[in-house]
Amino acid sequence: MSPVPRPRRSVLYMPGANARALEKARSLACDGIIIDLEDAVAPEAKPDARVLVAQALEAGGFGHREVVVRVNGTDTPWFEDDLAALARAAAKGAGPDAVLIPKVATPEALFVVARRLDALGAPASLKLWAMIETPLAVLKAGEIALAARDPAIRLTALVLGTNDLSKETGARIVPGRAPMLGWLSHCVLAARAGGIDVLDGVWNGFRDMEGFTRECHEAAELGFDGKTLIHPTQIEPCNAAFTPPEEAVAEARRVIELFDRPENAAKGVLQIEGRMYERMHADIARKTVALVETIAARG
Repeated sequence: MSPVPRPRRSVLYMPGANARALEKARSLACDGIIIDLEDAVAPEAKPDARVLVAQALEAGGFGHREVVVRVNGTDTPWFEDDLAALARAAAKGAGPDAVLIPKVATPEALFVVARRLDALGAPASLKLWAMIETPLAVLKAGEIALAARDPAIRLTALVLGTNDLSKETGARIVPGRAPMLGWLSHCVLAARAGGIDVLDGVWNGFRDMEGFTRECHEAAELGFDGKTLIHPTQIEPCNAAFTPPEEAVAEARRVIELFDRPENAAKGVLQIEGRMYERMHADIARKTVALVETIAARG
């Protein structure tokens, strides 16, 4: 039986140095949070933020929300302490679900981090997410994602850093993101080849809900599993955009029901209301229904 898909429609960045924000995260309707020790924390505040995050993880209370901590880059003086603190917390059963590694450019970088987690005694349940935010990372996205086929690497998701990609390339972030569409689609393909999820980058204008909602729907059409967010007001429209619509769910249930009929057990193709469906469509339908049922179970 295929594993039940984990909803990752809306994943909200939260500053690791802000205790009030971490407390608020326990009541938000997002599917996950990324507690940020990197960009959101000033250099002089990083040691205190690391302690605060460890305390928040130990206190728990995040419910169904997937908790991910973005550590500082592997080439910074804070990385080792960040990783060690999270490994210790995970070994005590109070760790995050995953560690987000910034500026991953090659699969070798993930191998090094995974081996370090092993050496620190982190349980296999502590996974890795990789940020794709440099030109080299986009070019190597397939190799990075394929590393997930090795369970020892712990990789379960890619996260796009579109602001950094814009900075590094000069490509403008415009409505529809035409300058980046090739890169975005390439990363979706890479993630699917590796059998992992992929999350779209953030939308900066959090007061522009119309533009944000449009971009969420565009990302869903491109195949992204969800989107990273910078403000709680973005959660509701993001969840709506990445939740299969009612008509798609009804169609999925109909496809499953027809393929499950005893008289269709040996058939590879069915004609349903003027359209041809193969068994792969039934597999897609089962995933859609499983995702919707998981979302519904969360209320």
